[in-house]
Amino acid sequence: MLLLGIDIGSSSVKASVIDGESGKTLASAFYPSDEMKIIAEKPGWAEQDPETWWENLKASIADCNRQLGSKKAEIGAVGISYQMHGLVAIDRNRKVLRPSIIWCDSRAVETGELAFKAIGKEYCLSSLLNSPGNFTAAKLGWVKKNEPELFDNIYKIMLPGDYIAMRLTGNIVTSYTGLSEGIFWDFRENTVSAKLMEHFGFDPDILPEPQASFSEQGSLPGSIADELGLPEGIPVSYRAGDQPNNALSLNVLDPGEVAATAGTSGVIYGVTDQKKFDPHSRVNTFLHVNHSRTDPRLGVLLCINGTGILNSWLKRITGNQLSYNEMNDLAEKIQPGSDGLSIMPFGNGAERMLMNRDHGARISGLNFNRHSAPHLFRAGQEGIVFAFRYGLDIMKETGITPSVIRAGAANMFQSKIFRETLSIITGAEIHLYNTDGSAGAARGAGLGCGYYRSRDEAFRGLQTVGVTHPGSAKSGLYEDIYAGWKEALTSM
Repeated sequence: MLLLGIDIGSSSVKASVIDGESGKTLASAFYPSDEMKIIAEKPGWAEQDPETWWENLKASIADCNRQLGSKKAEIGAVGISYQMHGLVAIDRNRKVLRPSIIWCDSRAVETGELAFKAIGKEYCLSSLLNSPGNFTAAKLGWVKKNEPELFDNIYKIMLPGDYIAMRLTGNIVTSYTGLSEGIFWDFRENTVSAKLMEHFGFDPDILPEPQASFSEQGSLPGSIADELGLPEGIPVSYRAGDQPNNALSLNVLDPGEVAATAGTSGVIYGVTDQKKFDPHSRVNTFLHVNHSRTDPRLGVLLCINGTGILNSWLKRITGNQLSYNEMNDLAEKIQPGSDGLSIMPFGNGAERMLMNRDHGARISGLNFNRHSAPHLFRAGQEGIVFAFRYGLDIMKETGITPSVIRAGAANMFQSKIFRETLSIITGAEIHLYNTDGSAGAARGAGLGCGYYRSRDEAFRGLQTVGVTHPGSAKSGLYEDIYAGWKEALTSM
């Protein structure tokens, strides 16, 4: 059997098809080639049209089908990974009522803070394990207050992955992990939080019914199968937000294991079996994909909004003539510390680890006579790494202390400077693997439909392709540079 994984990102939609038996990727494609448009009508806003996701999904699958030829008929299940915390609202005719308010949109920060105070800090942190913050529930609260006529027409709200699953199968369902990522879930009662729903005045029927992440959640009808060039009747048998899914793709399922990504945003995601929380909600706890009541698995997530998006901004403002590999090569020629140039990578909305404040990015110490584009490239990567270290120090308070960080060999983890600096400043080994979110979703589909009978079967073909050791030669130097960076951050 072949397995199809779809990853709905904010930059692109990627599809991959793996051979279930070997785990080898047979076809892969992403669309668009440039980044998808993010609509920002006001400062701090970030929206996307869900139809754009669907069109790019079709293009990605069509490309994979061309690569597979007649073998596309062997695709037997579909898995979905998606950008977390977004809000999609539909009416009873399943028409999208407004553009999706996506993960990096900051408009609901005040709504979430007011809810945190009204519902009560003790309840939010002990039962929700999070502040309502800027998550899906708060986004919906913002719509209710500011777009009341539209709110009255909402039949169901969905996460981006729920919407794509609806387009594929016709079924309107969500997942337990999805409810937790929207901050709808009461971890003590193991159900949707009645207190949160009552505070916002949400009818419980506005939420889709949840299913397990690994389960058959509907199948492709003939019309959709024909539109996508896929076999009729194949199930959608897995869905998860991009960060829990990234952890799955790296076989990070047990307490103490840690995964990381560095795409548009940067994330460290650690698995635990303890219901711990950060008292300031700077890192956030959700149900992991393999959670059960008898065998709890929770994911503690650190998110840095401004990661790869900073790198792409530097690429554009320096002329857009260099590839990322060429930028990395130039950055390697600059000494650590970038000759006094420092960058704060916080320019993509309110940052959770900075108490939901939007400080904006900062470039400090710039000297027109000393600094060049390569200095900017190195300072950008160092600033991102230092943000990871700052957040990881917060995570340690919840019991996440990694000696190994696993990541796919993609995005900024392809940079030697990024890997080495992150390893040195955190003291953790960086293990790179031959996988990504879409391949992980394909493996999830195999688990969800029962094709794989065990975890070992599912991760055949997952291989380490590189290890970076922290060493000690530059640790003191980087600690000094980081100390200056942190001092500047805390004074912002």
